[in-house]
Amino acid sequence: MAKAVFIQSSHSSYDDQPGSAYHFPKKQYLSRVEQTVGDWVIFYEGKRGGGRGYYGVQRVLQVLDDPKNPEMAYAVLDQGSELSFENFVPRWVEGQGPYETGLPRSRGNNTSSVRLISDEDFARIINAGLAARDEPNTIPRTGEQHYESGFAEAQADFSPPDQPREMLLSQRAFRDRSFARQVKHAYGGRCSMSGLELRNGGGRPEVEAAHIIPVSERGPDTVRNGLALSGTVHWMFDRGLLSISDDYEILVAKKAVDESTLSRLLLPERRLLEPENPVFKPHKSYLRWHRENRFKG
Repeated sequence: MAKAVFIQSSHSSYDDQPGSAYHFPKKQYLSRVEQTVGDWVIFYEGKRGGGRGYYGVQRVLQVLDDPKNPEMAYAVLDQGSELSFENFVPRWVEGQGPYETGLPRSRGNNTSSVRLISDEDFARIINAGLAARDEPNTIPRTGEQHYESGFAEAQADFSPPDQPREMLLSQRAFRDRSFARQVKHAYGGRCSMSGLELRNGGGRPEVEAAHIIPVSERGPDTVRNGLALSGTVHWMFDRGLLSISDDYEILVAKKAVDESTLSRLLLPERRLLEPENPVFKPHKSYLRWHRENRFKG
């Protein structure tokens, strides 16, 4: 097994299915991708595709031929293992060089869509990508101990216990904390359906981070599979009393909740408050799953 960086951008002509499958030409990359089966890969987006840099990590399950094109193949991804980064990590840090050892600033291996990387380079990128932000929206509600902040630009070290990063990435408690921080940050600590922004004396937001596709159904720990919701609204969403349309209209199950209660719980326009950064908007495939599998409308 081996770890790698996969370049995946929105402008790609390949049949990529983010979160599910990575499409690639067999002639150039099959031998490399086959080595990643069972291991973790980091995703990278260049300037032309959106410019997020290194933005997430996921495990590869298997490699399958493309039934429509014998020259292409898919790396099938473990959807439930996907974890987005708390910080977008640049490929190059001025004065320090690249996160990937030996990677040139331009051309050469820099343009390769699949790059095998060492465990050390993998850990360095994970450290920077998952270093917790030091801001009120990411402070745990209960005041429990949280990880110190770090900055991707400075290649900050990671402060959780010293252990292989792939072991840390598999820990549910760590993933839950990271997911919660990311969702609360994306929505500014505000409930996306009620608009309420409640904080305790320490400035901690009382809003909760909800999975659209739940963890029990292999839902990924990515911001696009998350919503910031107040406790009551979170309960209603999980039980299918509320859902969201593809154009972010809040849907209410018929005869499930009386209108007077809804008027107190939801925004008057009944539309989701979207994250300020559009890259964090809920993914329509996740919203569709919720409507088809949870919504009682």
